[in-house]
Amino acid sequence: MVNLNFKTDRPLDLIAVGRLAIDLNAEQINRPMEETRSFTKYVGGSPANIAVGAAQLGLQCGFIGKVSDDQMGRFILRFLEEKNIDTSGVAVDQTGAVTGLAFTEIKSPEDCSILMYRDNVADLKLDPSEVSEDYIKKTKALLISGTALAASPSREAVFLALEYARKHDVVVFFDLDYRPYTWTSDKETAIYYNLAAEKCDVIIGTRDEFDMMEQFEREKKTDQETARKWFGHRAKIVVIKHGSQGSITYTKGGRSYTGGIFKTRVLKTFGAGDSYASVFIYGLLKGWEIPRAMEYGSASAAIVISRHSCSEAMPTKAELDQFVKTAEKVNP
Repeated sequence: MVNLNFKTDRPLDLIAVGRLAIDLNAEQINRPMEETRSFTKYVGGSPANIAVGAAQLGLQCGFIGKVSDDQMGRFILRFLEEKNIDTSGVAVDQTGAVTGLAFTEIKSPEDCSILMYRDNVADLKLDPSEVSEDYIKKTKALLISGTALAASPSREAVFLALEYARKHDVVVFFDLDYRPYTWTSDKETAIYYNLAAEKCDVIIGTRDEFDMMEQFEREKKTDQETARKWFGHRAKIVVIKHGSQGSITYTKGGRSYTGGIFKTRVLKTFGAGDSYASVFIYGLLKGWEIPRAMEYGSASAAIVISRHSCSEAMPTKAELDQFVKTAEKVNP
């Protein structure tokens, strides 16, 4: 087991930083968005989903972010509070910024897409002055998400949060969460992702996301080479996801673990990564061995992609235990 040195005397288990948004998931499935008439509203955004998933499992979670000063912003705050997530680190925008919207299209279980509205969004206006050092030193772990690096002042706020985390021995998780439409160019993305990843203890992403980060390298890296690169900085664990082929977790001590997936009734493809991350983080905080954290992460992903929402679909520990016991697992 990798010793991540979580400080056990702190009141919060996890603080997430970044995107708070609204998901509008199509109610008419198996058809294009042009023919969709109605949507169901949920709280969304990768770090929000991960925090909700972790809280659903019983972790004490908080959030650092920014919401719009309107009905959508209040909807988000109310939902987080209902999920027992501390919102004292969430600021309310006063500039007229809006909440980001994600309209989801479910043409088939294999053909899903997201139409994003991200102009003048409140979450990217999080200012460094709204990141509290006293708040961060109350947590065992900090989660950052790549989308929050896409623009200033949110970008600087994330780097300040990273500095506070390093100062107070907070374990940092980096969920890469690469959304091309949020960025000016993939080169800009790679630069800031690399700068952030150098400061993180656990890095979780897809093979494509790591490839984006490594675009300045002379040759394409293997999974092992990617992991070794980050072990040369601060990382102790690197998780590389391969979709339906499962995932591989590497540790700085030279171990690697391959995880499979579970068979499930697939309704949609989005939400799997967030649910996996929430349970993987939960497992590490609870002292689980990495293979168990991976297995339960895959189980959570299988459950969430069978349900209509992401945030509200996050399973309880009892649901995960039952699913792992009864569902059919597919090893890579």
